[in-house]
Amino acid sequence: MEKKIGFIGCGNMGTAMIQGILESGKCPPQEMMISCRTKKTLEEKKAQFGVQISTDNRDVAAFADILFVAVKPQFYAEVLEEIKDLLTEEQILVSIAPGKTLVWFDEVLGRNLKVIRTMPNTPSMVKEGMMGMCAGARVTDEDTTSGDVTLHVPRLKGVSFETAIIERYRRRESSVEEALIEMYLAGVSVRRVEDITEALWGSKVSPATISELNKKAYVHIEDWRNRPLQGGRYPYVYVDGIYLRRNWGGEYENVAVLVAIAVNEDGFREVLGAAEGMKEDKASWVSFFQWLRGRGLDGVKLIVGDKCMGMLEAVGEVFPDAKYQRCTVHFYRNVFSVVPKSKVKIVAKMLKAIHAQESKKASREKAKAVVAELHAMKLKEAAKKVEDGIDETLTYCDFPSEHWTRIRTNNVIERLNREIRRRTRVVGTFPDGNSALMLVCARLRHVAGTQWGNKKYMNMKHLEAALDDASIAG
Repeated sequence: MEKKIGFIGCGNMGTAMIQGILESGKCPPQEMMISCRTKKTLEEKKAQFGVQISTDNRDVAAFADILFVAVKPQFYAEVLEEIKDLLTEEQILVSIAPGKTLVWFDEVLGRNLKVIRTMPNTPSMVKEGMMGMCAGARVTDEDTTSGDVTLHVPRLKGVSFETAIIERYRRRESSVEEALIEMYLAGVSVRRVEDITEALWGSKVSPATISELNKKAYVHIEDWRNRPLQGGRYPYVYVDGIYLRRNWGGEYENVAVLVAIAVNEDGFREVLGAAEGMKEDKASWVSFFQWLRGRGLDGVKLIVGDKCMGMLEAVGEVFPDAKYQRCTVHFYRNVFSVVPKSKVKIVAKMLKAIHAQESKKASREKAKAVVAELHAMKLKEAAKKVEDGIDETLTYCDFPSEHWTRIRTNNVIERLNREIRRRTRVVGTFPDGNSALMLVCARLRHVAGTQWGNKKYMNMKHLEAALDDASIAG
């Protein structure tokens, strides 16, 4: 990039964008100038980034070919009034302010200049935000598509940023329709989509338009949901059911969305799929597992999940050679349900001691001691739960010890569940089960494309070396 870049304002978002641009290598520090209100902050940024600094916004405006105004919205009019006489028709002004339309910029500046509106937000710095972009009429294809204006995603404190609306490092403008579809696919609520369109383009997109776009989004989601599984064999599979509210014939009821993820033979996590299950009964789980097998799920050695009789029966029917591991965290919670609050901490230590042993034999011996101790504490119900359920929590011991901490719970799926609940909580009650499923899948699809799915989770060589053991190979 043979352009000089200026930043007026270097708060959290400004700093993140500065860092992102510099780390991209597209602009050397000496070709960037920043300004802000305090000299102390400027000196800190100079030491951090090596850029040019000034306490005068006019210096930055005169210096930059591409000028980012990264101040708070209430200060925009003041800043633009200060610098507008220095702005030329060749310069590009980039705004990050919500609610400031392109028409507003024309009115404040008193003429039509090259203005690009962006809409990043602070969650962007921890990979939980989004960014939209809208260019004014004077901004040409040469200014954007060819790369003269490159809006690099920010990085902060070593955490990479990924947009939810505009795909990562996209250097072309998306149509409004494409952007809206991508918003929905990322799990953005309809109400939020309306707010974003109003902030970016000065008017809301009608609910009818959003509805039509959602139908298009459904097609994309369904294609992804039914894709062939091509990750090879999947030794470890984690399953869970998420209950959401839906309106059915004027009555409200719960609908279960069954979710499965896996670790493939290369050690990477992969979202296998999600399907509406109505209830977590055997028929629902059998149908779900058969659907996964039909798409290519193979090589399953262990299925991890909470205890659900319907699911257990389905595992035995569809995957007869696979073993079952009851999530130890859910097992603990089940025991705690019959333990007085005053004794939960000490019981928790006793249960964790069982699963801290070096072998299944040692864990079983420890479990016997814990059962006896619970009886001595007059916690007979807790003792019975441990005695009856401990064996199904020790299946992980049949597998390589290097994998134990990651296969004795289904915590690997919990982050996804949190992401799903965070999105679905905004909706509240869904009009039908399909819309609930679509939003869940949209979020799963988005998370799967992040570092979550691209970072190696396990070294599967340990399992390969152990497959000659009859206890695993079945």
